[in-house]
Amino acid sequence: MVLELQKRLGDAIRAVLNEKYGLADETVPIETPPDLRFGEIATPVALQLARKLRKAPKVIAQEIVAALGSVEGFAGFEVAGAGYINARLERSSAIQLVVRAEGLRPTAGGHALVEHTSINPNKAAHIGHLRNAILGDTFVRLLRAAGQKVDVQNYIDNTGVQVADVVVGFLHVEGKTLAQVRELVAACERRAATEGHKAGIDYSCWDLYARTSQWYGEGSEEEQAARKKLRYDTLHAIEHGGNQTAEVAELISTAVLKRHLETMLRLGIEYDFLPRESEILHLKFWEAAFEQLKNSGVLYFEEQGKNKGCWVMTRPGVEIAAGETDEEAKVIVRSNGTVTYVGKDIAYHLWKFGLLGRDFGYKPFFRYGDRECWISTTDGEKEHPHFGGATAIYNVIDARQADPQANVIQALRGMGHSAEADHYTHFSYEMVALTPRCAVELGYTVAEEDLSRPYIEVSGRKGFGVKADDLIDKLIAATRAEVDARQPARSEAERQKIAEQIAIGALRYFMLKYTRNSVIAFDFKDALSFEGETGPYIQYAVVRIRNIFRKGETTPEAVLAEFAKAASQRVSEFASQLSGADNEDIWALWLRAGRFSLVLDQCIGASEPAYLAKHAFQLAQEFNNFYHKHHILTEEDAGRKTFLLATAAVVLRELVKALALLGIESPEAM
Repeated sequence: MVLELQKRLGDAIRAVLNEKYGLADETVPIETPPDLRFGEIATPVALQLARKLRKAPKVIAQEIVAALGSVEGFAGFEVAGAGYINARLERSSAIQLVVRAEGLRPTAGGHALVEHTSINPNKAAHIGHLRNAILGDTFVRLLRAAGQKVDVQNYIDNTGVQVADVVVGFLHVEGKTLAQVRELVAACERRAATEGHKAGIDYSCWDLYARTSQWYGEGSEEEQAARKKLRYDTLHAIEHGGNQTAEVAELISTAVLKRHLETMLRLGIEYDFLPRESEILHLKFWEAAFEQLKNSGVLYFEEQGKNKGCWVMTRPGVEIAAGETDEEAKVIVRSNGTVTYVGKDIAYHLWKFGLLGRDFGYKPFFRYGDRECWISTTDGEKEHPHFGGATAIYNVIDARQADPQANVIQALRGMGHSAEADHYTHFSYEMVALTPRCAVELGYTVAEEDLSRPYIEVSGRKGFGVKADDLIDKLIAATRAEVDARQPARSEAERQKIAEQIAIGALRYFMLKYTRNSVIAFDFKDALSFEGETGPYIQYAVVRIRNIFRKGETTPEAVLAEFAKAASQRVSEFASQLSGADNEDIWALWLRAGRFSLVLDQCIGASEPAYLAKHAFQLAQEFNNFYHKHHILTEEDAGRKTFLLATAAVVLRELVKALALLGIESPEAM
């Protein structure tokens, strides 16, 4: 509702600017005043035009207001301060828009590709991976709510050094054969099916990965050098393929990947396609990209300096004098002929935009209800969904990868693909750490001097971290104890379901409430609190509203249907319910409920799901204040009671909708 009225006001002002001043297509900034005393919408457009029109901003504002006349949905306009135009909504018509959920409808358009999670398939997923996956999944939900077609991809680096380290661990630290590794994987799958995820291969690899990392640094210098050589020989064997080392890597990475998908499914996170680096290599994606990069002049061969013998990337705006070299140029192909990570990533993104001229093979890999998640292969099924060829790309990758991401964008521009580069978004985020209290709760030894630190960093390589499944289990266990105490009459299955809904809601909200550029220090107590800015607080507001309708022996749908029918006939009556100081909080609540489309627009425009998390919390908070001030079910005036119930029903609808986009379920009881 609010977004529609903002756009309506913007259109009306642009028409005035065009007719009165001959200014076509002028941008009209729209703001939300800090206090309802100044109206619901404001614009500083007059201040923006002062220099261009050579008039005082206040005079321009007065002229615009005089020329605006009446605008549908608005009660009036006024000039404030040095030249702001404040707009007041016609409240009774605004709430009718909210009740009917009218406003800007999503319009299908665009094909977005969101890549997220992308965990190295060498050990169990950890808490840092959860922030990536939850951010990516939520953004997918937001894009789909806005009417976009979205493909969800999870890039699997199954030939990288992390996988090589686990292979070294199995073959050389533990001395296992290919047959023994195969039997171990099968045994872990059997045990996990009966004993739970702690018996999975990803848990076995977690400890082995840490031990192997330590093993590289043990022994004499000669032993360490030999182990370093072994590490890179193993990596090259995996990249090349067609040998037993590569077969071990395939066994381990595939088994661990399945466990990752099962872990993420606990959070309601699903994928459409799993492109693997092994196919990037074996299907010669890089070779195709290399030719395009050379032909477009993006790459050149360096014949001198520290990058002699390398193919490096031309830097825009940097001119190299004869006989000199660009020492800062990005190396894409090393002098030994190996391709850097950035080179392979350029090839992959050319495919994403449909610019490579090659495609993966595809085969089904993981089942989600009635649909398949596909994985890349060299020679797959003839019939498969179409992936790639996107018009917009969002890569959920941590902030430390900003430079490689910028290199890919630079390469796209250099090749002449500026439109694609403009629609390439590095959806960056900062790390997740633990509060000292949380680390202690998880059983880690925390030094005395570290107990006062704001957070403690985790490290999978050192074995210090929180496995994602362990974190989820601990949250569910803590929540289950609370649910058992509050809901003893409910069945075992009901209490377990409620506990899972609250725990997952707490985790997802904690990961989403911080802006992406904030470091998160995770804490169990903070995440699970029923007070403050938490998922359970918002869920409890939903439960509270549902209890109102249960006790009132009606439904939100019935109340809204009755209200919508009566609103057009009793305009003055309902208008009176929104006027006066005693009702200002109710109007603010309706206004907040009507901001959904605006918040959705802001989330997508800024690639920031935290705006929706904040909106949901503020809506729940304002409802709770409303609930304590206005006694809905004991209200004696029938018209007033209907209005209060309609207010609760609208808030319930908007809260459930917002939580669903955050990937959070709305429990029936807590």
